[in-house]
Amino acid sequence: MPALDLDTDADQIAERIGDRDTLFVACLCAQWCGTCRDYRATFDRIAEKHPEICFAYIDIETHADRFDDLDVENFPTILIEDGHATRFFGTVLPHAAVVERMLADLTALPGVDGAPKLRPALAVA
Repeated sequence: MPALDLDTDADQIAERIGDRDTLFVACLCAQWCGTCRDYRATFDRIAEKHPEICFAYIDIETHADRFDDLDVENFPTILIEDGHATRFFGTVLPHAAVVERMLADLTALPGVDGAPKLRPALAVA
């Protein structure tokens, strides 16, 4: 399954992340960003390889009302969150191998103090 899109799949995202055991990976982008548009197909391919993980593509400018305190400085920004902590929050090179390496060894991602958690904002469709 390709990554879910907050514009069209809010109910599915809310349902999937309702299970605290489900890992959540979000690509935070903006429609005007050419790199984000190009990265979308790559992000979808990563999602298809990991159906047990909830992947979501989120245009943070379209949904600024949900994420008013979210500070994203560059695109694409990836957020990896489990049911307890945000494991990664930062800009990544738009290459599949970057996210794949992080997902291969979550123990290398101990958590990010002060990083946002998106689950509360997404729990209600």
